[in-house]
Amino acid sequence: MKTFFLSDGDLDEFVTNLIAKSPVFAPVAKKTRFVFNQLESVEDLRLDYDTTILPPKKLFVPTKQDLVTFEHGKYEECLAPGKKILFGVHPYDIKAISMMDWIHEESNFDIYYHSNRKATTIIGSNVQNHYKKAFFGSVCKELKVMGHDMFLTKIADGYLVEVLTKKGDDLLPDGNFTDVSKEQIKNAADVNTKADENCPSKLKNTSLEIKHKIRMYYDSDVWKKKSENCFSCGSCNIVCPTCYCFDIQDEWALEPTSGKRYRRWDACLTCEFSEVSVQGGSENFREERAERFRHRIMRKTSFLNDKLGGPACVGCGRCSGTCTADIADPVSIINEIMEK
Repeated sequence: MKTFFLSDGDLDEFVTNLIAKSPVFAPVAKKTRFVFNQLESVEDLRLDYDTTILPPKKLFVPTKQDLVTFEHGKYEECLAPGKKILFGVHPYDIKAISMMDWIHEESNFDIYYHSNRKATTIIGSNVQNHYKKAFFGSVCKELKVMGHDMFLTKIADGYLVEVLTKKGDDLLPDGNFTDVSKEQIKNAADVNTKADENCPSKLKNTSLEIKHKIRMYYDSDVWKKKSENCFSCGSCNIVCPTCYCFDIQDEWALEPTSGKRYRRWDACLTCEFSEVSVQGGSENFREERAERFRHRIMRKTSFLNDKLGGPACVGCGRCSGTCTADIADPVSIINEIMEK
């Protein structure tokens, strides 16, 4: 790892040079919230954002993604990844991307995901302002922040810059990077430690303790009680950086000899997600809201821990902030169960 300093005055030039070199996707303001969008100008960059509405995984798996086009018995894969830079990703979202990297490779290598992922250079940045529902400081501590190429930490008069890969190294000519002092390195470490400590919401137990006790409540009435006001809208799934379910559809032209196959994000909280065809009709293997509600919490806290090395939740708080019924907050659910 190489470490440098980039002054506040030199940040604009660095980002401007990146924009001229490649499409840059970064946090920008959208009314009262923030989103990852392509930067048109460095003036739009908001490294002081709290969190974005959708996670940056949308650059690797778009909300709707064409897979194959077909015409008169011939087909063609829709693979056209373009080089791009993902700038300003918070540590919790970097952890989520690392999980997605593994998930999309573990059993069936997802060439659509990995072609986009390989074409992307990731530049992380520290959390300067906390989202009101964030709890990343008390969850997923077992997983390191890894998989990114460069990381910026805001300190006095500029940024400590860590270069972690060759992709990151290739960006050095685009900025005026200078030597960094031991004091600046220490200050950056303190900044990131305080970001974890100052999360507005906190889990009270370790991931291992939660994993074991949550399973004890699989058949509990707590899930029915917690899900009474659930609209089954799936918003909590859609904004989650570690949810990866999708639905595949074929779209035919009027002839019908041509068309395309595409996939779109899916959500296990919706009624139709677990509905399958059977002879003479259909069957829903998670028909009750309580079953779907339980499944989401179990997936995040227990089911995937052994594979991922920790819970499938990074504490971004998007799910609880998006939930219309205000019932999706993992912290309140888990802490209540752990106190029983």
